[in-house]
Amino acid sequence: MDKLCCFKASYSQLVAARSSSSTGKGKNHEGSIKYGFSLVKGKANHPMEDYHVAKFAQIKDNELGLFAIYDGHLGDRVPAYLQKHLFTNILREEEFWEDPTLSISKAYQSTDKEILSHSSDLGRGGSTAVTAILINGRRLWIANVGDSRAVLSRKGQAEQMTTDHEPNMERGSIENRGGFVSNLPGDVPRVNGQLAVSRAFGDKSLKSHLRSDPDVQSTDIDVDTEILIIASDGLWKVMTNQDAVDIARRSKDPQKAAKQLTAEALKRDSKDDISCVVVKFRFCGLRMFDYFLQKCDYSESAVYCVFILHKTPSGCVKDEYASSYRLGYSECKDDWSYSRLYSTFFDRRDMNPFSFVPFSK
Repeated sequence: MDKLCCFKASYSQLVAARSSSSTGKGKNHEGSIKYGFSLVKGKANHPMEDYHVAKFAQIKDNELGLFAIYDGHLGDRVPAYLQKHLFTNILREEEFWEDPTLSISKAYQSTDKEILSHSSDLGRGGSTAVTAILINGRRLWIANVGDSRAVLSRKGQAEQMTTDHEPNMERGSIENRGGFVSNLPGDVPRVNGQLAVSRAFGDKSLKSHLRSDPDVQSTDIDVDTEILIIASDGLWKVMTNQDAVDIARRSKDPQKAAKQLTAEALKRDSKDDISCVVVKFRFCGLRMFDYFLQKCDYSESAVYCVFILHKTPSGCVKDEYASSYRLGYSECKDDWSYSRLYSTFFDRRDMNPFSFVPFSK
């Protein structure tokens, strides 16, 4: 497997450092996707049990964004193990590039088997997980077990990308495995009266009644996609998805947004550890170019206006410098290679800016 090299990050999280009450940020090579994270220890009388991953890596000529929250219980050894091994196990799956969904599911379950086989070292605790893999800034795969959650913002509207695995929702599966769901103690549904989630890594004493297979979702990152938020239940217990999106959208800096989210959760009296990663997408430059090429349907009657944003000397991209070029049927069929299209767009600097909308003849 190619080396997991990381781009322009300002914090030791890039080597999967120990999560504690901390904050940091980073960005991809192009600078169009930025992330920030914030982790705050809860009010419970135990060490911090939330761990995270936030980094970009170059693998097989592809840029991967790897983001995760691992929310441990009954100790921090299982989430620490996940932080070190889960993404590695996913990327080692032979089918990953052909079938990411299958590979993620297989790696979750094989990693759980590893954890159970090392229970003498890792202890009796467990962990929830939410992971996000962003490939080349265009396609996103999100998976989870437990109640750590991922939420996207599209045009300011919250879209939950994960399922909270609560015992009441999966009572049938638990009972079929010989377990039961009880609302005691604390009037919270729990597996065998102990665990408040129906899927988790570890928890060897309950494993015969628990599942570790994830729900996996995938989606395109398009011009409407603004923000990804992944967080532990310390945030979601006191905040709706839309609340989180509204807060995150107030700041252009994802690190500041992440800190504002954890601060607001504390203000709302969250008792649990609170951890979140905020990823902000800026759809510009080559990513915009690629997006509109993908939207071309190659019909003979259609003519498209595709806009490429000019870069300023600092490398920033500004909408007001947009140029346009029409793609007709003959020009965007197979006889035009990607490289020729790229060259044509970026060589045409003499065209007037237009609105950023494709149109038909």
